[in-house]
Amino acid sequence: MPYHWPEDTVFTPVQLEVEDRSCPVCGRTSKVCDHRHRRLFTLAGPLQVVSKLVHCPDKSCRGHAHTRSPEVETALAMPWWVIGWDVFCWLGHRRFARHWSVPQIRAELADTYRIVLSADAIERYIGRYQCILAARQQDPCLLAADYRGVKELVLAIDGLQPEKGHETLYVVREVSQKRVWFAEALVSSSAAEVRRLLVQARQWAERLGKPVRLWLSDKQDAFVSGIAAEFAGVPHRYCSNHFLRDVAKPMLEADSHAKVQMRRKVRGLRRIERQALADQRRVATAPAPAEAAGAPATEESPTPDSAAGVVLDYCATVRGILNDDQGGPLHPPGLRMAEALAEVGESLKRNLDAKKGGARRRNSSVWPGVSTKA
Repeated sequence: MPYHWPEDTVFTPVQLEVEDRSCPVCGRTSKVCDHRHRRLFTLAGPLQVVSKLVHCPDKSCRGHAHTRSPEVETALAMPWWVIGWDVFCWLGHRRFARHWSVPQIRAELADTYRIVLSADAIERYIGRYQCILAARQQDPCLLAADYRGVKELVLAIDGLQPEKGHETLYVVREVSQKRVWFAEALVSSSAAEVRRLLVQARQWAERLGKPVRLWLSDKQDAFVSGIAAEFAGVPHRYCSNHFLRDVAKPMLEADSHAKVQMRRKVRGLRRIERQALADQRRVATAPAPAEAAGAPATEESPTPDSAAGVVLDYCATVRGILNDDQGGPLHPPGLRMAEALAEVGESLKRNLDAKKGGARRRNSSVWPGVSTKA
């Protein structure tokens, strides 16, 4: 679908000509037979590109039927693209190096460079960038150059499932150079399907002329049988990450049970927050006791609204502790939750110990129905 440019767009004119006008068949000087007009977005501004097309003037020559375009045109943009290579590279860098989202990229293009593209168009260009990047990663010459100083290969295979119900993406990676060799989404995880990837990995290793010293995986049955068949005699070891995760599974289950028990004990946050908010509104609409008696308020005597703010801060802290589920097997979230709740309890105890006699009774009267026990 052609791009609809705004009427007030200011284009920079660019004319391109064929550098070598000699006919490749008869050697005569080719003549301009037509012009091709296209418009491009670049980071420097929109371009109006006019390419002069040439062919051999001799109608009896086979070169007469062949029209040639300026060689430099593809250096600006690929055919049928509405963006130049600079915008294309900018898109790929923001998406894969800085991990920007498509809406974020679209907004930045519109705000900074006045380039208005739809989300679908940006996704299509990102997909093409991925294809070019994958082709470069698998280029045999570049691969051989990167592994020229490597004596042995350490290969790993793993399946990644983006979401439940989606196809599993199987990735083959070379560990010593931290390089992804290739990846393919498989509908089936059968031994025959997985073995195709292992055959491809063996072909890559043979093409590089490097021996495979070790394989790493999570020891799925398809991996075990396939690696034994295609890489006879090569050791196959358990991936340390999967090993640790499997070993820690009983501990993580106990940690999850402990979190459930702690959440059962720490309840009523929402009720306390509602009371604190209601007290803040009541204080905001009523005169302070010191002002009603005609005496100025002092900083030493805490007001109910300041106490409510402290209570709300405590509630927000506890809520954040209860919602923290990150950490993994090396840093169990249940242990971190217990330590953080213990610190909150100690802080409450210190506050209660600092208020003796009448101060404690005044605070109890401010929060009717709320226990002050830590």
